[in-house]
Amino acid sequence: MLMNRIETAAVNNPARRALQRFYEVPALLGLAGGPLPAGAQAVEIGCGSGYGTRMILDRFGAAQVEALDLGEAMVEKARRRLMDRPGRVRLAVGDATDLKAAFGAEDGTYDAAFDFAIIHHIPDWRSAVAEIARVLKPGGLFVFDEVTSHALARPTYKKLFVHPAHDRFSAQDFLAELPRHGLTVRGAFTKIQGDYLLGVARKQDTGQA
Repeated sequence: MLMNRIETAAVNNPARRALQRFYEVPALLGLAGGPLPAGAQAVEIGCGSGYGTRMILDRFGAAQVEALDLGEAMVEKARRRLMDRPGRVRLAVGDATDLKAAFGAEDGTYDAAFDFAIIHHIPDWRSAVAEIARVLKPGGLFVFDEVTSHALARPTYKKLFVHPAHDRFSAQDFLAELPRHGLTVRGAFTKIQGDYLLGVARKQDTGQA
């Protein structure tokens, strides 16, 4: 589900970017245990204008990122933002529940997958989690920063933004879904009375129970 104009403006303003850069990314790096290994390949769902993609490259240290978004205009903005990273970013218009269609991603393609507040926009959010688990290598990391049903129930969210009306997830729902797809939570926390969930999960190694 595409964001409406109000939410698009909200997530692309300097204050939101500062929060992501100075609070969320350092917190997620801590949960991940530091930058990714040298040569890491990453995927980002819902890249928007590419600000998060730049963080994945510069702060998490990914060698290459494949990033997609449903909005053609957002992908074009990301392309312009990331022009100074030639050969390190591949962008596509596509659906987070089908990364094979977008990038030809086979099972176990990526060392890390990033979700900067996108999965709560996807009506079949469990399929998005399953797809992320599918494309991660054993031992790969799923880094997530999500908006929960607690936030979406607030009057301001209901009035200003558009989100799927059914099967919204709480922080507990989201964390409980991950092990069903072979993802073990390394660390996670909520903020603002459970409105937002930040965490990192690890794809189980081959042969691990």
